Amino acid sequence: MTGTVDFGLILTVFVATYIGMALGRFPGLSIDRAGIALLAAIVLAVTGAVTPAGILDSIDFPTLFVLFGLMILSAQFDASGFYDWCSLRIAGLERSPVWLLGAVVAISGLLSAVLANDVVVFAMTPLLCAGLLARGLDPRPYLIGLAGGANAGSAATLIGNPQNILIGQTGALDFWNFLAACAVPALIGLGCVFLVTWLVWRGRFERVTPPAPALPVQKLDRAHLLKAIAAICVLLALFATPLPHAVSALIIGGALLVSRRLETRTLFGKVDWPLLVLFAGLFVVTEALATTGLPGRAVDLLAANGLTPDKLSVLAPVAILGSNSIGNVPAVILLLAVWPDLGPETLYGLAILSTLAGNLLIVGSLANIITVERAKSAGVRLGFIEHARCGVPMTLLSLAGAGLWLWLSGLMPLV
Repeated sequence: MTGTVDFGLILTVFVATYIGMALGRFPGLSIDRAGIALLAAIVLAVTGAVTPAGILDSIDFPTLFVLFGLMILSAQFDASGFYDWCSLRIAGLERSPVWLLGAVVAISGLLSAVLANDVVVFAMTPLLCAGLLARGLDPRPYLIGLAGGANAGSAATLIGNPQNILIGQTGALDFWNFLAACAVPALIGLGCVFLVTWLVWRGRFERVTPPAPALPVQKLDRAHLLKAIAAICVLLALFATPLPHAVSALIIGGALLVSRRLETRTLFGKVDWPLLVLFAGLFVVTEALATTGLPGRAVDLLAANGLTPDKLSVLAPVAILGSNSIGNVPAVILLLAVWPDLGPETLYGLAILSTLAGNLLIVGSLANIITVERAKSAGVRLGFIEHARCGVPMTLLSLAGAGLWLWLSGLMPLV
């Protein structure tokens, strides 16, 4: 337990941090979520609220190792030109706009299940916008499909998004058991993303402005691509062994660094270091809060009123509220601190619901925010309301389908 001064300081830093997570930055300042989390950890360290040893103990290094290894793997795919090739091939398909929307949702979902949704949307957004503009199509519905499909598809696996990686490490979950439990809700989510986006934008896929100049066909570096494909196959095989996931990811990441053509600094340049910093900082902040005893008291109070996370009636609204206020990654870190020792079935539910809930609003997931920001740099603006018109119904439908699956499969009770 901490002293009176430390208690007040920790609570103040915690509240300020999660306000920053909700706003995305502090008004009048350019500091973003990663900077806020790091600054909070620094304040706790320099004031003595947490000790250096406590900082090291609070950081879940295996989760960071898995994230880092997967980022190196995704960087290998990026270096091969694979993401750019996919974006332009999708946009250049001689098919109807509705068929293209289905292709965007399906491919982003499939790639995100194995390469992490944030990386997929970061890499694919700019050239997808350029390719669609070259065809005279409005990129906005396709961007909604890209982000929504990436979020929904990432729900299927332990490596699909950062919060699933954390949940998998926290519960020591098996990769293939997780896939068996979560694949169906992910597919339901993909279907809802396509159906809702098509219904909302039907008849409005073309732009009024003339088509932009056509883009050249993106070439693939086959050697880099084959190396990346071999790496992901080996990684999935390692996940079927008793080897810890963190060790498996580090083995693959280390192996990919050994190259005669691709410089290490090139791969490192594609690693999302701010996301790793965000995780580390939030680990320190939430662990500091745990030392105050407040999370334990909150758990006891909720349990006394029958509000336990193993019920869909509790977990679903919490996932929606948390994901669309402070973001699904910070929300999952916080919920795991408040509700420790969750069973595998509840962890499956948390992974599915927090991920699908991220489609509700732009602020619901990092993948949404990345898509909007990358699209803006490509000259395409996707507004909050435009996204919400699709995001709200697709989320409610996909959560209803996921909840029904979790209930019928016996993983979670309704009440």
